[in-house]
Parts: sequence; structure tokens; C-alpha cells
Amino acid sequence: MKSFAKATMMVALLMASMTAEEVGDRWGTADREREFYPVVQVPIPKNLVIEAGAFEQLPDDRIAIGTRRGDIFFVSGIDAERPEPKYELFASGLDEIFGLSWKDDALYVTHSAELTKVSDTDGDGKADLFEVISDAWGYANYHEYAFGSKFDQEGNLYVALGLSASYHSRALFRGWGFKITPEGKSIPIASGMRSPGGIGFNKEGAVFYIESQGPWNSSCSLKFVKEGGFMGHPASYNWYQYAPGLKEPVNPESGSSILVEKEKVGELVPYAVIFPYIRMGRSITGFVLDKTKGKFGPFENQIFLGDYTQSLIMRATTEQVNGVWQGACYPFREELSTGILNIQFTPEGRLLAGGTNRGWPVRGLKPFALERLEWSGKMPFEIKEVTITPKGFKLEFTKEVEAKLAGDPATYLVKTFTHKYHQGYGGPEIDQTEPEVKSVRVANDGMSATIELETLRKGHVHEFDLGALRSSGGGELLHRHAYYTVNEIPQN
Repeated sequence: MKSFAKATMMVALLMASMTAEEVGDRWGTADREREFYPVVQVPIPKNLVIEAGAFEQLPDDRIAIGTRRGDIFFVSGIDAERPEPKYELFASGLDEIFGLSWKDDALYVTHSAELTKVSDTDGDGKADLFEVISDAWGYANYHEYAFGSKFDQEGNLYVALGLSASYHSRALFRGWGFKITPEGKSIPIASGMRSPGGIGFNKEGAVFYIESQGPWNSSCSLKFVKEGGFMGHPASYNWYQYAPGLKEPVNPESGSSILVEKEKVGELVPYAVIFPYIRMGRSITGFVLDKTKGKFGPFENQIFLGDYTQSLIMRATTEQVNGVWQGACYPFREELSTGILNIQFTPEGRLLAGGTNRGWPVRGLKPFALERLEWSGKMPFEIKEVTITPKGFKLEFTKEVEAKLAGDPATYLVKTFTHKYHQGYGGPEIDQTEPEVKSVRVANDGMSATIELETLRKGHVHEFDLGALRSSGGGELLHRHAYYTVNEIPQN
């Protein structure tokens, strides 16, 4: 027993050392974040291991939780002021659950090997019917994860499949995206995925997935899942022969850029939102759209995303310019207790987060946890949203800005960078520039400012540092940075 305890302590010390060395710097904003978005621990019974990989809100307002170990729990009481939830085991025997969606009195469960419809036909609270909806893909390696969306308005589900051992496509359709129709037809719609972390929708209902940093991906990114599209990693080209109606793209050239290769490889879909590595996460995971109608604060219709390695949550916004999706990402809340695998809004508009610290270095010290973020009702001073204009950007804020500072171009620090598009693992930020802010126009209500830049750089992330800005009451921004990925520039 003593040797076991000693071994456990050594593992803990090793993980702590790896975290300090490898995870990266904190934002340093957690103390201020607590005032606006406190974190409430959701208790887990000592006899349960809840490594949450998927959530779903049930019609009776309970929350379904799917776990890494293949269990599904129905949980009540999560929204109580002081939660003392009740956990009921609904199903077990599945594998690495990363998708739950409720329809027609059943859960549709995306796990490594298949999409399964799980039902309770006799009403005793336990699943007794497991029906295969789709097993159109192969599964032979522990790293071959499968991520599932919620249902879209037409009743389709979407699945994003990780590669074999993170580098290869040895099992059928690994590295592909699928659409599963209401009739159960499995349609391969996009190749080129590497290591997805989640799949879902933006406010317009377009399908996006999270891609992890690695080969052909110099940083984590949010990507639009275009039907017939190529998402960037050519390892999965070998399955085009089983994808009727889709044409195999030409091979991209390693060491080039997305902009250049897009002209050669017409199917290539550019990153919609690039998350600067370490500054904005290292292993981004599940995401959810804020449809709480203001219960969670001023970010309605924005995307919230978890990060596994750094145990934090971020925001993202998207817009379509010249038919191409692009947008921005923003810091939100750090110092959660474990590696975040997925998040879900509760019926009362709180944000539930869960995950594990298994497998890779994680900042959060708990092996698993459930936590609830809630808006205190106090309005934070934040960069609410960044959108592009023909000559610069419009910056919206959650509070009125101080007019003199907001009207001074020197208040706005802008830098840009890009990455190589190459088969190597990750990659540094290159081709950095610092475009001059030529002019600023502040809105009459003080809630936005439109800046004109010396130049806009297609294919570059535009990084904003607004640390000098103040609200009309003299307050500093809670988070001073935002990062916008420019794929296209509007004409007017």
C-alpha cells in the first residue's frame, strides 16, 4: 500500500512538473473573472467516475452526461443554487462518448465505433434497446475518436472522425466528416480532418468542427465543414473510392500557405478561426452556441469552446465574407479544475463544463470534475465582437467606451501573423506585421469603434491589444486581446 501511495505521489509530481513546463502561461485574469462568472463545483459521489465527454439537455430538464468510460448518466439538480445532484445510470457499455443528442424519446450516442440510438422502452429509467444507426467507419486504434453534433433543423446529425493514431488513416473513413440523415443514410461529406475535438453549429446553422494543432495544422482552429470539401490533411484521400460523387483533390504542397494552395486545391477549406497557440488554448474541444436569451450575459449567439490542456473556456464569433467563413476568438474564463472535454448550457442558462486529466498534461489538478459557470449579473467590460470592414474592423464592446481614448488611433495596437501550411507538426507564427491604425470612428452611443488600417492582410490573423482602452466609467477591459482570421475582405 505504501509503495502504491508513493507511486501515485510520483505520478502527481510528474504531472505537475509537466504542466508547469508544457502547458503555457496563464492569462492572469482569473481573479477578475470571478466577479462576473463565478465557478460552482457540481458534486460527484465518491463512488462515481464522471469524465464527461458529452452533454445533452433532456425534455424534463435533466442533463444527460456521456463519459469517456462509456456510461450515460441522467442528472437532476444541476441548476440548484447549491447543487446536490442526483445521478442515475441510464446506460453503460459504450466507448469514449463524444456526442449526445435527444430525439423521439431516445438518445443518439456518438462513440468511437458507431452512432447508436439508445432507448428505454419499458419506462424503468434504464436503457434496454441499443440500435446501430451508423457504423459506416472503421475503428481499430484507441486514438480513433468520433465526435457527434446535435440534430440540425432537417434532422441530420454530423460526425467528425479522427485519424488512426493521430497521423494515419488506416481504418475506413478515418479523417472524414459524415452526415447521417433522418432515414439513417450515412453520407461522407468531407475529407482532410486530423484530430477533431468537437462538432456543432454557428448561429446561422452552418456546421463547424474544431481541429487540433498537428500535421498540416500549425495551430488549433475552427473549420467550416463544407460538403465536398477538403479540410487540409491529405492522409484520408485513400477512402475517396468509397465516397460516391466526390472527387479526390490534388495533393497540397507542404511548406506553402493556405491562400496559395487554395488556388491549386479547389476543395480546400481555409481555417475560419485560428486560435493562436498557447495564447488561446492548446487542445480545444467541445463547443456550444449561447442561446440563453441573455441569461449568460451579453454573448447571445456566440460560440463557447473548452480547452483540454489549459483548463479554460474561450469565445468565438463567425461571419461569412465573399462566401467564405471567418471570424474571431476571445479569452473568457480560466482556472477550471480539470481538462475540459465538453460544455453545455443548462435550462437556467448556466454553462456546465466537464472532462478529465487523463493522457496528456493538463493545468487543472483534478482527475475529473463537473463545474458550472454562471453570470453574476454584473456586466464585464469586454470586446464583445470583432467584424471586418473593407478597410479595417468594427469593434463592439459590452460597455460604453471613454470617448477621448476610444477616438485616438494610438489606443489600438494591431499585429498580424500567419503560419506555413505544411505536413510538419504545428509551426511558428511567421510574416509578422504591425499595420498602422490610420483613423477611428466611435459610434454615437459609445458601444463600438470602427478602425481603418494601413493594410489588411489576407491569410493573416489580426491580433488586437486594447489594453489602453477604458470604459466611460474608467474601467479596464477584462480581457484586452482578440484575434481575427482574415480569409476574405469585403468590397463594401
